[in-house]
Amino acid sequence: MQNRNQLFDFAVEQHATDIHICAGAPVQFRIGGKLKPVTEDSLSHEKSRELCYEMLTPEQIDAFESNLDFDLMLAYNGSRFRINVGYFNGAVGATVRVLSGEPKTPDELFLPEIVKTLALKDKGLVLITGSTSQGKTTTMSAMIDHINTTQKKHIVTIEDPIEYVHTNKKGIVRQREVGRDTKTFATGLRAALRQDPDVIAIGEMRDYETIKIALTAAETGIMVLSTLHVISIDKMIERILSYAPDEGENTIRFLLAETLQGVIHQELLPLVTGGQRVACEIMTSTTGAKNILRRRGGYHLRTVIDTGKKHGMSTMAESIEKLLANNLINSETAKRVLVNYS
Repeated sequence: MQNRNQLFDFAVEQHATDIHICAGAPVQFRIGGKLKPVTEDSLSHEKSRELCYEMLTPEQIDAFESNLDFDLMLAYNGSRFRINVGYFNGAVGATVRVLSGEPKTPDELFLPEIVKTLALKDKGLVLITGSTSQGKTTTMSAMIDHINTTQKKHIVTIEDPIEYVHTNKKGIVRQREVGRDTKTFATGLRAALRQDPDVIAIGEMRDYETIKIALTAAETGIMVLSTLHVISIDKMIERILSYAPDEGENTIRFLLAETLQGVIHQELLPLVTGGQRVACEIMTSTTGAKNILRRRGGYHLRTVIDTGKKHGMSTMAESIEKLLANNLINSETAKRVLVNYS
């Protein structure tokens, strides 16, 4: 792999999710959640810089050397790549996320049927939660595709960056990238409210202004999809409220209780046969869940999920048990995940 294109082709062939270019180490791919060296020799400072600069235009190189960090998207040979170039101990390196470009369907991702039901809600908020690199954006894209395939709706997305490119099917999908098409999530979200949307998809809720506008939009009758970085559903309230000023806590609790339709929490697990599969925990909106969101600590949501099967809810343990029963994951993987859900 002497150049960028060979590196990208091999990463796609190996089903890598990430590429790491680092001086003093071999090129490494993340495959099945684990880093794997793919070159015999460590990269010199010069070779690391050469590989990284092949991803940039001369103007982008100037901007990188001025700012010391640079983010971009590249499309190549039917795939898309999200790239961060930076200096690491004085040497140029990069981390590249490999994106498939085309959205998958909920069935292709083996998501529970309730995910399709939540996607087709007419209004309210649906959150896809999980820690970093657990496939949240992939799931949200699948839900957008399901809406686009089955309903005549206008869908506006605000993303940073655009990872999956949607084509118009029964509906219309208009995608906006933060930094290119709109300045921030919040400004893009405000504009979306004036664009006659049926559905708004927000790449991530990462600040108070975005959260408040999203909840207000959901309250007015728009369907809102978004992702949130959190390690479990019972930590969701704490995470959202951490963005709010003290005087805004009651407002956020009220809006969340009134608008939340459901939460899909997921873990992306390595399969024994290679590849990865999502394990899901699902919470839907019930009177009990709403009361907890209004007044109580998030840890009470664990009881709601445990007892909510008739409302379409399922626990992470149930999802893991199904994967184990079908010999898709091993017991070590199951134990590693379930320790966070006891």
